[in-house]
Amino acid sequence: MLLASWGSFGLVNLYRNWRGSTLMREVRVLLAGWLLALFFALIIAWAAKSMDLYSRVIVGTWAVITPLILILLHILERATLRLLRRGGRNTRRAIIIGAGDLGISLADRILDTEWMGVRIEGFFDDKATEPEQIRINGLPILGRCNEACAYVRKHRIDHVYLALPMRAEAVMRNVFDQLQDTTASVFLVPDLFVFELMGTYQQDIKGMPVFSLCESPLNGPFGVVKHLEDKILASLILLLIWPLMLLIALGVKLTSKGPVIFKQRRYGLNGMPIKVYKFRSMTVCEDGNNVLQAKQGDARVTKFGAFLRRTSLDELPQFFNVLQGRMSIVGPRPHAVAHNEQYRKLIRGYMWRHKVKPGITGLAQVSGWRGETDTLEKMQRRVEFDLEYIRRWSIWLDIKIILQTALIGFTGKNAY
Repeated sequence: MLLASWGSFGLVNLYRNWRGSTLMREVRVLLAGWLLALFFALIIAWAAKSMDLYSRVIVGTWAVITPLILILLHILERATLRLLRRGGRNTRRAIIIGAGDLGISLADRILDTEWMGVRIEGFFDDKATEPEQIRINGLPILGRCNEACAYVRKHRIDHVYLALPMRAEAVMRNVFDQLQDTTASVFLVPDLFVFELMGTYQQDIKGMPVFSLCESPLNGPFGVVKHLEDKILASLILLLIWPLMLLIALGVKLTSKGPVIFKQRRYGLNGMPIKVYKFRSMTVCEDGNNVLQAKQGDARVTKFGAFLRRTSLDELPQFFNVLQGRMSIVGPRPHAVAHNEQYRKLIRGYMWRHKVKPGITGLAQVSGWRGETDTLEKMQRRVEFDLEYIRRWSIWLDIKIILQTALIGFTGKNAY
């Protein structure tokens, strides 16, 4: 029944971000998912010829009480989140690009639903001749559209709502391209006419549809599942490999001078800096503004370090990063900060890799894009696989990548 419920609730899209949606809409989706799960359970019981094993009274009571309990839990969850958001927790800072009728209507709805925890900083619009002197419904116009990206980066804005008319496609495209160099979640607020043509939407704010153009798949229950997956698997793996790690640490210490563990700054979730652990494989510990990638025959790599890098054994300490919550077992591989700053300017959507935690292994690595990226095209291909992983994420995909890594991921001709 657990699997039937999980699958059914996934089919009706219950496991999504409900911030801004009404309770009644959430309850309707929950009930639809429960009825679907009940139907699947009855089919399975009928096929297994086990229906006579259960009391009809008990089954009927369970079928009625369970959704009521689920609804009550969702109500309690909403009440708890409201209390947290009134205290300034679990909130999101947002801006609206477009101060026309669409943007103003969106702002009114957000201001009218304080419980959703979205705080509007203001608008960006090209029509205002003196933006800083204009206020709409108490909210300032913070600048012109092409100034929004800089504001997002400087003030660490979480949500950006594109509420421009469809005729402003060129402006919207330009702003959207710029926002790809941030980790903000970007939502398109369409004209109602366009919405009717599309016929579906990702979220709604008090009945107004908004489309997610850039959002992490690991929100809500999926994020909890991913977190548990990482903690449990990392703990089990460390219990199995700690003797090997001791031997590797001894090998590093005896074969070259320097620390056993090498720490380097990388970008983590939402572009926040983290320190990633590795067994030292070089004679240097570079972590500055100019970090050179290891190349074939690199003189900095020790003999023992070459073996560790070729077999990926130098990455094993990153399981401690997973236990710390800084990394996941599966996700986009973290790059040195210097490389991030270089490639974010050259590859569109590069920073979207940071919508999820970086991983010890990833789809790009098991697809052959591991090791040196000596050309821009190679890095572009790696980023394409990283973004594909984020779009396709599921626990089954994670398991598949872990198994592929265990089977083929410890060797690689491009790992130097």
